[in-house]
Amino acid sequence: MEFRKAIESDIDNIMNIIKQAQDYFKEQGIDQWQNNYPNPEVIREDIDRGYGYVLLKEGEIVGTVAVSFDGEKTYEKIYDGQWISNFDYAVIHRLAIDSYYKGQGLASIIIKNIEKMCLKENIKSIRIDTHEDNKSMQRLIQKNGFKYCGIIHLRDNSKRLAFEKII
Repeated sequence: MEFRKAIESDIDNIMNIIKQAQDYFKEQGIDQWQNNYPNPEVIREDIDRGYGYVLLKEGEIVGTVAVSFDGEKTYEKIYDGQWISNFDYAVIHRLAIDSYYKGQGLASIIIKNIEKMCLKENIKSIRIDTHEDNKSMQRLIQKNGFKYCGIIHLRDNSKRLAFEKII
């Protein structure tokens, strides 16, 4: 397994994985990642900013994620709870695994790699949010030691469940 920064030539493979996730959400009736989001422009911006990462298995991209150390505007207000810490934090966005490889623990491998990146940067906190109907993501992040903190609202006012992990 290799975890590395995404590059421009990875966009088509990343978008294939994103499209699988969008289709899955649609089939499950989950209103997340619909309405042309994330799209190739979002992924290209992730790469340009240094946020985009991919997980490779035998040279093939099997997972994708965006990791930012720049804070998250929508996390400034949290409702019905509070963040665990006031530390600088990493933010995980757009985590997805190729459908063929689901259930093999690859998303947890991505999270472990993000934790290693954080420790190198002396960052002790990771935050993530997900849709309230996305039960599989909620299970994944709780299984990986994240604690539920409250509700945040995205720029379009969509409600998301917010989680934090201290490492």
